[in-house]
Amino acid sequence: MSMIRRYYDSGQLYFTTHVTLERLPILSGSERLLLSAWGRIRSRRRFGVVAWAILPDHFHMILLPRNNDLSEIVREVKLSFSKRFRATHPAATGRLWQYRFWDHVIRSEGDLRRHLDYIHYNPVKHGLAPTPHEYEWSSFGSFVRCGMYGADWASFDQTIPGSEFGE
Repeated sequence: MSMIRRYYDSGQLYFTTHVTLERLPILSGSERLLLSAWGRIRSRRRFGVVAWAILPDHFHMILLPRNNDLSEIVREVKLSFSKRFRATHPAATGRLWQYRFWDHVIRSEGDLRRHLDYIHYNPVKHGLAPTPHEYEWSSFGSFVRCGMYGADWASFDQTIPGSEFGE
């Protein structure tokens, strides 16, 4: 049993990072499986997903668990994904995910903005796309549509402040 103690507070946003076992790139080509796992568990657990990015060997989310059950949400999402991944990849056996996950309580509006920037810039940082706008597997497009980012955000040769946490 895990000795990690997590802080939960009703109505609190959490930034989370989830890494595949041995950082194998199993999420590449399986992004829709992960998104559908979130959808299935969201309908049962009632949690909000504020922002996300799926990379080949890990994913980030900012979520709002409604019943202080962050660990249960994560466990169920990973189990749901794993079951469907194995069904489509019969050679896949054993664990798919590293034990545990990294979480951070969002403490302020500025903290939220830094984590949103981190999530949306992460595919660029990892060399998966030249700009956030060109990376399909994140919530960046929805943030552009609602006016929180310009479509050219981070399109220039720049480093995003605070882009080194959560990995």
